[in-house]
Amino acid sequence: MREELTRGGPPGGPDTAGTQPGAERRRPAVAPKYVGVVWGLLILNTLGSAGAKTIVPLPRSLIQMVTMGSLVAAFTLALAVNLRLRVRPSAFVFLLTLLLVPSVMSSVDLGSGFGALFRCTRLALFVGTLWLLSRWWDGGLVFVRHHIRMYFVVLGSVAAGLVVSPGAAMPELYGGRLVGALWPLTPPQIGQYAAVITGLTVLLVLGRRTTSGSAAAVIVPALVLLALTHTRTATLGLLIGLALAIGSLILSSAAARRFFAWAVLCATVAAVGFGSPLQAWFLRGQSQEHFTSLTGRAKVWDALLAAPRTTSEYLFGMGLGDKSFGGLPIDNSWLAVYHEQGLTGVALVAAILVVLGGVALLRPPSLQRACAIFLISYCAIASYTEAGLGDASPYLLHLAVAASLLAAPAAATPLSTPALSRRRVRRRARRSEVT
Repeated sequence: MREELTRGGPPGGPDTAGTQPGAERRRPAVAPKYVGVVWGLLILNTLGSAGAKTIVPLPRSLIQMVTMGSLVAAFTLALAVNLRLRVRPSAFVFLLTLLLVPSVMSSVDLGSGFGALFRCTRLALFVGTLWLLSRWWDGGLVFVRHHIRMYFVVLGSVAAGLVVSPGAAMPELYGGRLVGALWPLTPPQIGQYAAVITGLTVLLVLGRRTTSGSAAAVIVPALVLLALTHTRTATLGLLIGLALAIGSLILSSAAARRFFAWAVLCATVAAVGFGSPLQAWFLRGQSQEHFTSLTGRAKVWDALLAAPRTTSEYLFGMGLGDKSFGGLPIDNSWLAVYHEQGLTGVALVAAILVVLGGVALLRPPSLQRACAIFLISYCAIASYTEAGLGDASPYLLHLAVAASLLAAPAAATPLSTPALSRRRVRRRARRSEVT
């Protein structure tokens, strides 16, 4: 946006010399610096409060107070920078708003306790903040950069915990996988953050929107942390998402074609020369039965689907909960939405992915479109073994960034011409008529 503002030359130069009397100059709306702060607060809210034991024990109530307070602060700050409540039409945020309907309807009877209404309030504040931020969704890369920076800070805290206390960062309880030792983060969370910022940074390099040195400073440590988490879903999401995103650029970008060719060559060499270590990393020491049951997830899924439900529970679910069934995590976005928001919620979440994916496919090839395709495909892949598409979560933030990339350029706001300038223009016009 700022580059577009500075391309036209100084006031009174060639771009304004031919301006007709009474004509108005126009400028696009520029996102204030506080928007990045709001985005960081939203990310803090979605970090969660459950995870491994930290070096300094943090009470869960304190963590919940910090995360919920960050959401209230994000909404308040977004409202402060958008006092006129200017929003942009967004099918993504509109569908999220509709998702509040089955969430509230299934939670008001208190069958899931007061916690369900609390989570509905959290989701409402989350969606309201996205509406307020939608004013600056203009198809640019502003929110992509905010996304990378904020999650890089989160990964920095994970790396710091690994340096300070390797034993606490890679406990035996998680099979030696990397966890958050300063803030309670699980291996899938860390793997997700690392995979997302790695994919987005690779695409920024291909689009020549960042330098190789800056990209390496993000990609290399992120890949190391991803490898230490042994997170298969994040790895597959990164590889498949990048393949689809780069594939959308192949016809229009020589850099994308070169990167794709080198990636295929490196993958072939790695598969041949390091097949056994890669297989061992992928299996994580699990037996064939444990692996085929998706680490026990399939048993929880079967029990959830077999549980009896009323017609109301089929349509609107059981109310927003902690994404668990029978005390065990569901770890599937579709089944979690079905359990908590019913078939209505499943239809709305599917509509979100279909709408975003359809818009991305209809757009001409561009870096913004490639980043959106990566984020959408990553969330679709991760939804099979991770929950979060039906509630305030990092996955909805990823999709929000995709929606900002797919938005049409924002309409320019008129700059009113001062009255004194209009008088001078009229006087000059009269003098030219007299002479």
